[in-house]
Amino acid sequence: MSNNVLLIHADQHRYDVLGAHGHPLVRTPHLDRLAADGVSFSHAFTPCAVCTPARASLMTGCWPSQHGCRTNPGAEAYRPADASLATWSRLMRDAGYTLRRVGKYAGELVVPATDHGFDEHVPRKPGYDDWRAAQGLPPRKPSSGPFNLFGHVDDGEPHQMPMAWEADHVIRQLHEVAQSGRPWLVRWDPSEPHLPSVPPAAFAEMYDPADVEPWPSFPDPLINKPYIQRQQRMSWQVEGWDWSRWAHTVALYLAEVSLLDAQIGRVLAALEELGLSDDTTVVYTSDHGDTCGGHGMVDKHYIMYEDVQRVPLIVRGPGVPRGETCGAFVSNEIDLATTLCHIAGVDDVPATFEGRNLLATARGEDRSPRDDIFAQYHGGQFGLYSQRMVRDRRYKYIWNMTAEDEMYDLHADPGELTNLAFDPGAAGELQRLRHRLVTWMESIDDPALNVWTRAQLLEGWIASP
Repeated sequence: MSNNVLLIHADQHRYDVLGAHGHPLVRTPHLDRLAADGVSFSHAFTPCAVCTPARASLMTGCWPSQHGCRTNPGAEAYRPADASLATWSRLMRDAGYTLRRVGKYAGELVVPATDHGFDEHVPRKPGYDDWRAAQGLPPRKPSSGPFNLFGHVDDGEPHQMPMAWEADHVIRQLHEVAQSGRPWLVRWDPSEPHLPSVPPAAFAEMYDPADVEPWPSFPDPLINKPYIQRQQRMSWQVEGWDWSRWAHTVALYLAEVSLLDAQIGRVLAALEELGLSDDTTVVYTSDHGDTCGGHGMVDKHYIMYEDVQRVPLIVRGPGVPRGETCGAFVSNEIDLATTLCHIAGVDDVPATFEGRNLLATARGEDRSPRDDIFAQYHGGQFGLYSQRMVRDRRYKYIWNMTAEDEMYDLHADPGELTNLAFDPGAAGELQRLRHRLVTWMESIDDPALNVWTRAQLLEGWIASP
């Protein structure tokens, strides 16, 4: 029998901000318990560390260069994913599933979610704002800072926060689908912990900025690195910030993660009360991470650091090992799309889907595990900027088509502070990674690979800074 699915797909949650992943301060008891009851994938990476392209990859199972959604709305290259591509949600509907959805829909598809098999989609706006006003609360005020990303404390109580309002709808939907007599999928896309973090006082008070230690990637002198990274600090007006300034924002971020964990706990409790836990696959993950002070930056653009590429991925359910950590390389949204098809018993996964079945990976049934992982980036609010990444167990290479290349030894330099791309001692590894990148780009018909760029990579015709 096909089993049910609860998919929680958060926004901008760093891999290292979970108690189960070793963070020394953050309190995430419900996600930690989920990991203890299932599998935590330690090497899950987003295909693109930007909300809308990553979410389009989740729906279509392929790379941004294939589905065509390369940036967020508002950027000069934005367009939704190719409408002709198959989506797992339509396939699950056709397989007899009832589908519901709550939360963020980021312009990843041409048409509304309800045109892709979902019976109901509850977006946050304007529903939450109207509900908040009915509670007698003032509208949420903008955060401090020139771009309103650095956070503050909300006036309301935990049960009055947007996440709680969304969790209420998820719980309602669980009650409804439990009565449907059909297999079901409920998808929740909270907009958190994406900055600005605006937790209520009860959660903000859990974290003293003085207790928050710097990320391994802070500080970063940005020596021999692309100009755009220094410009990003200027663009966000954070140039010269010391850790005491960043610690305030990070403490609020930790509080927001704890609030999200509490709401997930409510949803999981409802699943248990309804007697649905044993035949439901629960997935928790995020579209990408956040620098949140790492490398002296905010947000995620024009970089491919671990801060933004590596994401939490926890799976619990029938046939999933309990209490294990799986170190296999996972292309997060792309593999999830294929996995959802397998859960639904879809016999013919579309040829356009590039991913693998994560349940088989978790059980150790993948006979050709990946030796490396890849990612793409195409630009954002400050202009187009093509990047490609290959990362293996030790090294990461980033091809910046119009800027200095980057290469990091992740064993010796986990904070990715020292760019080895122009170190003569690393030339052999650098060329190996460039060749590997070309092979992958060929396999997906990446349009960034052409007669000029192929020679540039294979022959090493790349200028030094």
